[in-house]
Amino acid sequence: MSIETQPRSVSQTEQYEKCGWRFYLQRVERVTPRPAAWSNHGTAFHSAAEAFERSSRRMGAEEVVEIFQDEYTALTNKALDQEPDTDRWLAAGRYSGGEDIERRYVLGMEQTRAYVEWSQANGPDIWKTPEGEPALELYFLVELGGVQVRGYIDQLVTVKDTVRPRDLKTGSTKSKFQLQTYGIAVRELYGVEVNDADWYLAKDGRLSRPVKLDQVSADELGERYAAMDAGVKAGDFPANPGYDCNFCDVSHACFFR
Repeated sequence: MSIETQPRSVSQTEQYEKCGWRFYLQRVERVTPRPAAWSNHGTAFHSAAEAFERSSRRMGAEEVVEIFQDEYTALTNKALDQEPDTDRWLAAGRYSGGEDIERRYVLGMEQTRAYVEWSQANGPDIWKTPEGEPALELYFLVELGGVQVRGYIDQLVTVKDTVRPRDLKTGSTKSKFQLQTYGIAVRELYGVEVNDADWYLAKDGRLSRPVKLDQVSADELGERYAAMDAGVKAGDFPANPGYDCNFCDVSHACFFR
């Protein structure tokens, strides 16, 4: 399926809005991205948290941490096969690529253990779909602004008589647009009441404050997806060079940097 005809997503839309040329390099030219330990960190943490919740929280903390270790190691080794020079890896702050790989292995284990302890103590009620399945990594496909939009929701939890989308974050970047999309998708697909959403902040081991979802309509969200979709189909990929180039995984192939 070509980039012109495939369904859109939150990440596609936000990437296009931030820098259309990065979108072009990554999704049209398919430039091989530079690896980043933070990506493996986030993926491994999500896998471990999902496995723990699917076990109905019967798994022990060390067993869940082992899932993180195995996933992080496998992802990192695969990335090292593709780019063995860790100086070429993206890294955060003052750390080199190699230092960030090691740091995030330790940090991810700590965050995974803290999530297990937090979940056991707070007992969030994972919502069940009409088919009786726990709403974990829940796939959706809806139409917004005449555009097919798809994605995965980390968790849906029950709060009083409503359903709340929850996104698990290992980093600091948070997207209200993402939560707003989730809310509208859940309402449309399941016909349930969704008033707010939140983030589990792994860096702090706690939940964020709830984000109200009644401040934007489906039509307003749809306008953003429609504008992005029209730009891609028109071959319009405006570059936006600046500070964010330091964190761009395809900047090595960009002459605007």
